[in-house]
Amino acid sequence: MHIREILDNNRISCSFEFFPPKSEKASETLFRTISDLVPLKPAYVSVTYGAGGSSRDLTHDLIVKIQKETNITVVSHLTCVGSTRDEIHAVLSRYRENKIRNIMALRGDPQAGSEKFVRTEGGFGYASELVEFIKKNFPEMGIGVAGYPEGHPETPNRIIEMDNLKRKVDAGADYICTQLFFDNRDFYDFRERCEIAGIKIPIIAGIMPVTSMKGMYRMAELALGTRIPAKLQRALLRAEDDSYVEKVGIHWATQQVHELIDNDVRGIHFYTLNQSKATREIYSSLGISTSTSLNR
Repeated sequence: MHIREILDNNRISCSFEFFPPKSEKASETLFRTISDLVPLKPAYVSVTYGAGGSSRDLTHDLIVKIQKETNITVVSHLTCVGSTRDEIHAVLSRYRENKIRNIMALRGDPQAGSEKFVRTEGGFGYASELVEFIKKNFPEMGIGVAGYPEGHPETPNRIIEMDNLKRKVDAGADYICTQLFFDNRDFYDFRERCEIAGIKIPIIAGIMPVTSMKGMYRMAELALGTRIPAKLQRALLRAEDDSYVEKVGIHWATQQVHELIDNDVRGIHFYTLNQSKATREIYSSLGISTSTSLNR
């Protein structure tokens, strides 16, 4: 199903994100995890992009497998990293052949060993260029782009940041999915600034529950600029071990989701870390059973 149909037909959509497997065995394990979440009736699932070699192939194979063997709509991430226009066209053609109709279009992080993103010769330097290319050559595809409630780490000027986001939207994006955040006030401010900038497409809130202390530090490292509120930090530091850390993280994320729903969020996108437990527990706390979801 096209992402525009999903967002138009559901007051609130709930979706899950997974990162690409690094081996055939890991791919099989991840597919089982995704299958475990099928009864929750997500609006869609997305798979992040392995930018090189076998990792990229495993990502494509997993996306096609989800498309063929489940009834879940799948959104494939696609970045500008290390790919020419022709290579990106080939990837999109394969998706078209397999009836995959939705793409999350990203510039992507700098390649390993580089501090700054470098445009591949014959490729794209900005997500807006990728969006424009998809819209022109694969007009049937739905396109999502990223938003940063706490600010893009490479663009400290928040006005210019919104100009860049507006450029992606004007190029043809259908919706925005935000980077993870732990303070809903950042999301509400971001949503209001989008409105001021004339951005009117749906904005999906990205939520990631903390499940371990190691994971919290890793989260802050990967999602540059992510702010962990003092209240959450205190609660995590009081936890005796990771089993209690997980309980704190799930409770915090659940409260976030409750409040976002009360404030008319268009969707919740769960960054799952390739695990189903935390997401299932948040659903349970929200009173969502396997036969009923926020999407219905």
